[in-house]
Amino acid sequence: MTAVKHAAAPPSAPPRRAPGMGRAFTYLLLIIATLFFLIPVYLVFATALKSPDAITLDTAWHWPAVLNWASFSEAWDKVGGNMLNSLFLAVVATLLSALLGSLNGYALSKWRFRGANTLFALMLFGMFIPYQAVLIPLFQFIKALGLYGSIWGLILAHVVYGIPITTLIFRNFYADVPDALIEAATIDGAGFWQIYGRVIFPISVPGFVVVIIWQFTQVWNEFLFAATLTNTSSQPVTYALSQLAGGQAVSWNLPMAGAILAALPTLIVYIVLGRYFVRGLLAGSVKG
Repeated sequence: MTAVKHAAAPPSAPPRRAPGMGRAFTYLLLIIATLFFLIPVYLVFATALKSPDAITLDTAWHWPAVLNWASFSEAWDKVGGNMLNSLFLAVVATLLSALLGSLNGYALSKWRFRGANTLFALMLFGMFIPYQAVLIPLFQFIKALGLYGSIWGLILAHVVYGIPITTLIFRNFYADVPDALIEAATIDGAGFWQIYGRVIFPISVPGFVVVIIWQFTQVWNEFLFAATLTNTSSQPVTYALSQLAGGQAVSWNLPMAGAILAALPTLIVYIVLGRYFVRGLLAGSVKG
């Protein structure tokens, strides 16, 4: 008699979740997190739009019944000139440090020379030196150059401090550029500057986007150099904001309105260039 083998019954599959439940839960968590991080923004706007006599601890969370838009015009009258100083400072310092970092990254990644790795390590060491540690010698150096009190002395300080991080970003970015491009340009008779201008610079847009966002934000928000290396006519907006909150009787609507105005330039930079930020930041980090 032929034995009949019975196939084992397949194990029952676990119950499946509804397709949209996991995604809906994720979106719910993201919305909650977004609302949590927007709480300070709400308080800033609510305080800026209140009249001074309506600002108390008991009503700090209340949205103003009557919007006081005059806070922004008053704040602009006090910090408008300083914002122009900050704009000039951030644009010039960012462009100079980005260009120098691009040249350094190009030289350190594509033109091998003795001591290149040691030089790169020493440059990166500058990223870990706190501002306070060099404030006195920096002050003396800027004063010896005759730049103390001017916006150009502050620009020089930010350019020098920005070179390590910009060099690091561009070196990682250029490491992903095929060496065959450099070799082909060299065979055609191109030199260091010709290769940079005709081959490297045109493909450096993602790297420049990352550096511009990073450096612009750092320079715009910096306070210590602004308070020690400038005078009244060249002080940036960060120092002017600290003066709005000075004194014993503070009209808190003015500092809050000034903070909103001061945040607009960096916000615009992130809105315009933000979609390229992660793409450029990861450039050079993955080989293949």
